[in-house]
Amino acid sequence: MAGGTSLGCMSIITGRGDLGDTDLLFGRRIAKTSLRVAALGSVDEVNAALGLARAAGGAAEVIALIDTIQERLIGLMGQLACLPEDMGRYKYVALTLEDVNWVEAEARRFETRGVKFTGWARPGAEGSLARAGLDFARAMARRAERSVLALHESGEEVPETVRLFFNRLSDLLWILARVEEHKTQAATDEESANGRS
Repeated sequence: MAGGTSLGCMSIITGRGDLGDTDLLFGRRIAKTSLRVAALGSVDEVNAALGLARAAGGAAEVIALIDTIQERLIGLMGQLACLPEDMGRYKYVALTLEDVNWVEAEARRFETRGVKFTGWARPGAEGSLARAGLDFARAMARRAERSVLALHESGEEVPETVRLFFNRLSDLLWILARVEEHKTQAATDEESANGRS
């Protein structure tokens, strides 16, 4: 239909949340102000921040890594959209200890390239959008970690793998931002050297 919506598409605009609640899996409804929805929103923010870092055109291996992280975050959002009493019915992708170990292994792999703490980060100082995006995603990952911990401490059990994942993820994102920083510095040094020759 020209100028209209396709009959086969469902509208995003449903009005179902107008009274302040939203859908979870298995037909459950929950207040948008709940700790569970806050945790879901925090994970969504991490995913969006990673999208900015990805679109900024960083190193190809970092972009590939971001894609894998985003894939895991989408699965994690499904996991958080399931109430503890419904987890027995949840048959979709869920984070495992293997995912936590993978994030840590990737962080250690990049760390062996000489990335180390030399002072507090000043995101954007080098003019690298990729680095600033990774630092922003790191900050969002810390917020997601706090949201997940608050949900768990409220009595709604959150699997340990989910809690550990965000702690490791923020470490990995800090390291990746430093990798982009080194890349930016190397490019600046090369431009300076070429200007002198």
